[in-house]
Amino acid sequence: MVRRFEKKSRYLRGWRTHGWGRVGQHRRHGSKGGRGRAGRHKHEWTWVVKYCPDYFGKHGFKQPPEITPHFREINVGTIDEKIEEWVREGKAEYRDGKYYVDLLSLGYSKVLGSGKVTKPIVVKAAVFTESAIKKLKDAGGDAIEVRGVVHA
Repeated sequence: MVRRFEKKSRYLRGWRTHGWGRVGQHRRHGSKGGRGRAGRHKHEWTWVVKYCPDYFGKHGFKQPPEITPHFREINVGTIDEKIEEWVREGKAEYRDGKYYVDLLSLGYSKVLGSGKVTKPIVVKAAVFTESAIKKLKDAGGDAIEVRGVVHA
């Protein structure tokens, strides 16, 4: 078979129908099969099966935002930096050689473990990461976990 080097569209320039059979075929909107996503359950079903098999049906579950827990987070390094300022403002206490802070009253509910702890700090919050607890205890402080508090 001889190889055609030119495109078929160039080869068929002089013809009336350009390879689309009788006059008028491939001319108006009837050949499109509908607009947009029409026919995905009918004449375009094989396309759906091959290229987009998850197109129909429900998939998974999206949790409503009202019942999703939202934590306002703070790092132990930030607590270490701000603790003296909070003591001056009356938001935290210093007694018996330790700093005591209730993060729930400050609007925070979760303590993350990034940063360094150089002072003994006793922190009260709803949730702690393992690294935060370890860093607080290594510095001579403690982590008091308050149960039942979910939202910040």
